[in-house]
Amino acid sequence: MSEPYEEILSGQKVLRGAPGPRHELICERLHQLMVASVTDITGIRLLAPRTAIQLSPSVHLCPDLALVNAATGALLLVVEVVSRDDHRPDTVTKKDLYDSFRVPRLWMVDPRYHNVEVYHQSDFGLRLKAILACQDVLAEELVPEFAVAMTELFAEALPA
Repeated sequence: MSEPYEEILSGQKVLRGAPGPRHELICERLHQLMVASVTDITGIRLLAPRTAIQLSPSVHLCPDLALVNAATGALLLVVEVVSRDDHRPDTVTKKDLYDSFRVPRLWMVDPRYHNVEVYHQSDFGLRLKAILACQDVLAEELVPEFAVAMTELFAEALPA
């Protein structure tokens, strides 16, 4: 079972509640698919779920999924599965922090609405590239082998 965890958002300690079963199911599914997709990519490393990442002395985040540059440790892709009980830190606060630290890719996965917001860094900050739902497929240029249909991502049970 999941445990509560702590993040530091702009100098403020925030205790995050233990993610619920649906959140963890989606997180596990994304990790399984990503592990299979990055095994042959030497320049990218997948971190364990909610690995603490220090972006500055006043910002320590624990994303649900993170891909980093294997040589430098720089974030390449961050995924936040939005929790029903405390969605504001993910959808507002952390998104702003990822933007200010120029994270190249951000996915905001929202189980409530069965959609994924895909953001790419631009000259003007994070830009919403797509909102995926229904029959759409989530894919990522950085990981060419990765693809998942929204229906599979948000299915109620893990495939056998």
